[in-house]
Amino acid sequence: MPPRKSIKSSPTFVSRHGLWSDAQEKAAADVERAIKANKLEVIRFSFADQHGVLRGKTLVASEAVSAMRNGVNMTSTLLAKDTAHKSVFPVFTAGGGFGMAEMQGGADFTMIADPATFRVLPWASKTGWLLCDIYFGNGKPVPFSTRAIYRDALGSLAKAGYDFLAGLEVEFHLFKIDDAMLAPEAATWPPQAPKVSLLTQGYQYLTETRFDMVDPAVEVLRHGIEQLGLPLRSVELELGPSQIEFTFRPQTGLEAADTMILFRAALKQIARRHGYLASFMCRPALPNVMSSGWHLHQSLIERKSKRNAFVDPDGLSSLGQYYLGGLLAHARATAAFTTPTVNGYKRYRPYSLAPDRAIWARDNRGVMMRLLGEAGASSTHLENRIGEPAANPYLYMASQIYAGLDGIANRTDPGASADTPYETAAALLPKSLGEAVTALRADDVFRRSFGAGFVDYYAHIKDAERARFEKEEPAHAADPLQVTPWEQREYLDLF
Repeated sequence: MPPRKSIKSSPTFVSRHGLWSDAQEKAAADVERAIKANKLEVIRFSFADQHGVLRGKTLVASEAVSAMRNGVNMTSTLLAKDTAHKSVFPVFTAGGGFGMAEMQGGADFTMIADPATFRVLPWASKTGWLLCDIYFGNGKPVPFSTRAIYRDALGSLAKAGYDFLAGLEVEFHLFKIDDAMLAPEAATWPPQAPKVSLLTQGYQYLTETRFDMVDPAVEVLRHGIEQLGLPLRSVELELGPSQIEFTFRPQTGLEAADTMILFRAALKQIARRHGYLASFMCRPALPNVMSSGWHLHQSLIERKSKRNAFVDPDGLSSLGQYYLGGLLAHARATAAFTTPTVNGYKRYRPYSLAPDRAIWARDNRGVMMRLLGEAGASSTHLENRIGEPAANPYLYMASQIYAGLDGIANRTDPGASADTPYETAAALLPKSLGEAVTALRADDVFRRSFGAGFVDYYAHIKDAERARFEKEEPAHAADPLQVTPWEQREYLDLF
């Protein structure tokens, strides 16, 4: 009997285009074993869109192993959406409104899992989760992938000899849902926001009694976040009614941004299953609530020595000062990424523990950039207080890296410490999303770093969002700090 011929397996999308590292190949084998060991029935494949919102498909476990390597198709119109899920590009014209044949007519792109991101979801029965990168059918990366943009920024930083270390400090609101607004007449586009009530009254910042009032609800959230393996550090009561803060231990590179993406999605899903609404909208349109921020702690780690490059016996190192100078010099343009909603600009109020101008100081909560750590301490780092919790973390962090690298290249002086932050003469932060987008378009460094095509794409989406707001809320100019019903519909549940 002649020997049997071996049957070679067909090349996969991943192997044809060389998309995985050796570490990812090993992780994929671990995922296969975990699916069997945990007897998982479904796997969620997700990617973070231009807004930092997860989109994806759920596959049965028997299909998921093959799909990790061959991909999951998604419609490219998802990349044309504003925050109301409305397409703002003419996708059926030549080039699909993007100038690319690959996106014409709502053609598909392909999600390829990053097996290193695999999790078993503790709140969903027999369910796994994978974060994906996105590619065209020819294997080329989709240029609007914000995770890929952040990876490119990390690559630029690595060429300079550094890794990015980031710690997350994220505020949000936790409400009880009184009416989910599921009557058909409430299913407008965007839909009517759920009606909610508070879990606590406010203005008792960090008091144990108030924390204990919310603890039964927070405990459910905390357990879910910890079971996901996210590096949760603390759970804190904030100043406003029903306002909570979660902080996370520092992580390097992609991990920090991936943590933020999964944290937001997990928190919202767990809360909703228990009758609560977790919202990362900056300032909800509800009486007496306070604004929420996302403070990004950051430093650079020397790749060779693993040493914190910001440490200096006299305070902040020269490199750290130049990096800080770059963040201040590009602050108005970075606002389009750190504060990407109409609503987020309602937070920039003087004397409010939020910044309103591009300044820094040592351990001062009124400035944009806060220097933390005693002179010579290995924990020396910068805290950027400009961000809103709805920001896309990949774009937020990429903007920090590119601004900082430009500061280092040009030895940009950050100026003196601003110990009276609301009286110091300095460039004001944008007062609106429109101002921020204008600054982004005019920033040559960002146009080179992010790519002019991406900047124009992103600015177009933000312009469309802002145009709808101005059309539907023409009276907002009379009081630009007032939060409108439009913002509540647009952002409360989405983020």
